[in-house]
Amino acid sequence: MMGFCLRRIMYMIPTLILVSIVTFIIIQLPPGDYLDSLAADMGESGSDNTAVVETLRQQYGLGQPIYVQYYKWMKGILLHGNFGISFEKNVLVTDLIWDRLGWTFGISIMTLLFIWVTALPIGIYSAVKKYSFGDYTATLFGFIGLAVPNFLLALVMMYVSFKFFGQSVGGLVSPEYIEAAWSFDKVIDLLKHIWMPIVVVGTSGAAALIRIMRANLLDEIYRPYVVTARAKGMSEFQLLMKYPVRVALNPFISTIGWILPSLVSGEIIVAVVMNLPTTGPLLLRALLVQDMYLAGSLILIVSLLTVIGTLISDLLLAWIDPRIRYQ
Repeated sequence: MMGFCLRRIMYMIPTLILVSIVTFIIIQLPPGDYLDSLAADMGESGSDNTAVVETLRQQYGLGQPIYVQYYKWMKGILLHGNFGISFEKNVLVTDLIWDRLGWTFGISIMTLLFIWVTALPIGIYSAVKKYSFGDYTATLFGFIGLAVPNFLLALVMMYVSFKFFGQSVGGLVSPEYIEAAWSFDKVIDLLKHIWMPIVVVGTSGAAALIRIMRANLLDEIYRPYVVTARAKGMSEFQLLMKYPVRVALNPFISTIGWILPSLVSGEIIVAVVMNLPTTGPLLLRALLVQDMYLAGSLILIVSLLTVIGTLISDLLLAWIDPRIRYQ
C-alpha cells in the first residue's frame, strides 16, 4: 500500500510540471500581454505613459523570453511558495487566492457530500424498484438536472427566494453582515444562503451519478452470485449492501477525480451570477486581462486537485474492491 502511494505521488510530480508548462504557454499564446492592454487603455484616455509601461515591463520581466519567465515563476513557487504578482491588482497572488480558496473548498466539500447523499440512495432505489413510479420520477428529475444549465437554475432559485420568501440573494451573507465580525447571527445567516449554491452546483453532478449508480447496480443484482446468496437465506437488505452495491460503487468512487476540480473551477458562470467569493470569477477575470501569474496559479491548483482526486479515488477503489490489486 505504501509503495503504491509513493509511486503515484512520484508520478504526480512530472505530471504537474508538464501541466504548468502547457498552461504557461497557452496563457502566453494570445497576442500581447497585460501591459499592452494597459497601454491601450491609457491611449484611449489620451495620456501618454509609454515610459511607465516600459518600467512596469522591466519590473514584471515581461520583456524576457517565455522560458525565462517560466523559470522565475516556478523558482518562486518551489523555493518560496511565491506564485508571483497579480498585474491588475499589484499584490501577491497568494494574498488574492487563499481567502477565496477557503470558501471554494468549503462549498466544494459540502456540494460533494450533497451529491453523494442524494445520488447514492436514489440510484439504489431506482435500480431495485426499476420501472416503478419512483424510478420514473427519479429518471425525470435526473434528465431535468442534466438538461437545465446550472446558471439558469441559479437565476430561477434566486428569483423564487427573493420574490416569495423575501431573502436577499447574491453572495453568501446578507449585505448587513458582509463587513461584520463573525457571530452566531452571521453563521445562521450564512446557513440561510449557502444551501442555494450547494444545490445549484450539485444538481447536475447528482443527476449524472444517479444514472451511473442505477445502471451499474442493474448489471449486478441479477448476477449468479446474488441469486446464490439469496437462495442461502441472506436478507435482501444485507445481500444488496454487501455484494452488488459494493461492486457498483466502483465507477461512483472513480468520479472523485473529475468532480473535485470541476466543483472548484467548473462553475464560473454560477459563481458570477450568484456573486460568490470563490476562485471562479477570479480565474475568469485573470484570463480576460491576461493576468498570467494569477491565471496560471489557479489553473495549476485545479490541476493539482485533479491528480489528488484521482489518487484518492484509486486508493478507495483498491480498498473497497478486493479484486483490484496495487500492482
